[in-house]
Amino acid sequence: MSEKTPPDTEASQRKAEVERQAAERARRSAEQLRANLQRRKAQVRARREGRADETDGLPASGLHGAAGDARDAD
Repeated sequence: MSEKTPPDTEASQRKAEVERQAAERARRSAEQLRANLQRRKAQVRARREGRADETDGLPASGLHGAAGDARDAD
């Protein structure tokens, strides 16, 4: 005789999983918002002190390093 979980249990398990996923999304979103706020605050501080922004263009793209490597190879 095979035992099946009652529909109420399956529904509550699905609901718990959906709530867990929603909480995870909210956590990631909050983390990204905090990081963005820190970057913006750093930019404001740099402007107040008269320094240039350290993030010129798209530093995460790696294009700046690749172009420098190509010029050094010649």
